[in-house]
Amino acid sequence: MSMDDVVEVRGLRKTYRGGFEALKGIDFTIERGETFALLGPNGAGKSTTIEILEGYRDRTGGEARVLGVDPQHGGLGWKARIGIVLQNTGEQPNATVREQLTHFAGLYPRPRDVDKVIAAVGLTDQARTRIRRLSGGQRRRVDVALGIVGNPELLFLDEPTTGFDPEARRSFWELIRSLKREGTTILLTTHYLDEAAQLADRAGVIAGGRLVALGAIDELGGADARVPIVRWSEKGVVREERTQRPGELVARLAAKGEPERLEVIRPALEDIYLDLVREAAA
Repeated sequence: MSMDDVVEVRGLRKTYRGGFEALKGIDFTIERGETFALLGPNGAGKSTTIEILEGYRDRTGGEARVLGVDPQHGGLGWKARIGIVLQNTGEQPNATVREQLTHFAGLYPRPRDVDKVIAAVGLTDQARTRIRRLSGGQRRRVDVALGIVGNPELLFLDEPTTGFDPEARRSFWELIRSLKREGTTILLTTHYLDEAAQLADRAGVIAGGRLVALGAIDELGGADARVPIVRWSEKGVVREERTQRPGELVARLAAKGEPERLEVIRPALEDIYLDLVREAAA
């Protein structure tokens, strides 16, 4: 394991009772200070991978190291170095936001300042409010606060902005960027592809228990996946062509007369992701 690698996965496999292979041998690393997005459809093996790395689930085969430790044998000292934001967290509904965070902060050797964490997640006005009285989006912010109050070296974010309105999502993105600037390594899972594009340095795409793509966000899928598409309608038939020179193709079409419903599409991360998943399922 490299000194710069916070997570290293080699040939990771997981087989459940009945012979179902959730993971069929995947490999990736996450460098210190990096934000890495693990993407994939439901049932692809994404959650199983995360749970193994968090120490919640045992693997069937392969190797995994998180902060230099096998997560199957990570003790309390190791657990204090990671933060986890699950899709559902069991807060105490009768506690106030500050009470809940103060309690959690006391479980860690070097926690963040509670009031600064409350401010960072935008809950200063709700600090004295009991958690049961918060909205769904505000409770999700409490989940995030609980994940970062221990000042983790590695933060797991599992669908962190579910239930956020657009403004809250943007504020959350700024929070994650600030954590990254402080040196926190982040492993993110999200179904919002624009979120991955905004936050992640690199991404891996899991489909059918296999890692079908791995790379920098702006290189995922390779150069061919990013070739622009020119689409137009001709005598009622929709036609399209991939080309590295869309301007030349548009000019040739225009020379024959104004093309109908003409558009030039430059594939975004979502387009590339969907193509990768479709190819894996074929």
